[in-house]
Amino acid sequence: MNKLIFGTAILALSAGAALAESHSVVRMGTEGAYPPYNFINDAGEVDGFERELGDELCARAELTCEWVTNEWDSIIPNLVSGNYDTIIAGMSITPERDEVIDFTQNYTQPDPSAYLIMAGNEDLDVKSAVIAAQTNTIQAGHVAEMGATLVEFSSPDETVAAVRNGEADAVLADKSYLAPIADENPDLVLMEQEELIGGGVGMGVRESDGELKAKFDAAIQSMKDDGSLNALIAKWEIGAQF
Repeated sequence: MNKLIFGTAILALSAGAALAESHSVVRMGTEGAYPPYNFINDAGEVDGFERELGDELCARAELTCEWVTNEWDSIIPNLVSGNYDTIIAGMSITPERDEVIDFTQNYTQPDPSAYLIMAGNEDLDVKSAVIAAQTNTIQAGHVAEMGATLVEFSSPDETVAAVRNGEADAVLADKSYLAPIADENPDLVLMEQEELIGGGVGMGVRESDGELKAKFDAAIQSMKDDGSLNALIAKWEIGAQF
């Protein structure tokens, strides 16, 4: 176990050193599969709230940035190993994650998590139900803690499909992700019950990249101060404003 931790630390330090040598391009890692936070548009490009936010943060920090997509279940290990320099992917700040990587200040408030179910199943008792959640999310951790039966999937689309095919009774995910799905599909509805989990969403960086973190922290704060972050949150219907 100590060897594994030491090896991870070496990877992080090496990746950080490489970034320190050249800040000409900062690689922004995202999932590209979690609208409205991030998704791939018809042109095959990263789009969404975090694309618009990330581009503005890079401009304010005077950094040249490029976008990289990565599957959610390996997004933290691949940051640590140097495949990209930040995670900007709807990632909630949690103590468990903060033990492995570092976070900027939050750029969203904690987003209510909602349950998506099939219409007609509104009396569902979630504590005794089968609940689908994306792997390695705060929602998956919450389901496990409350004692319900958890089924995990690598992508958010698969969690919704599990409810449709009867594999799960409900999906627990960010309300901002599930609400448009419920609006567009009359056979799917949101339960009234919601959960408040996590400490808001922030950018993930390697623990060795303190200078990069400071630049993004300053850029996020400037957007909070001038109201432009609230404008983006309202535009993309992300949740509560600052």
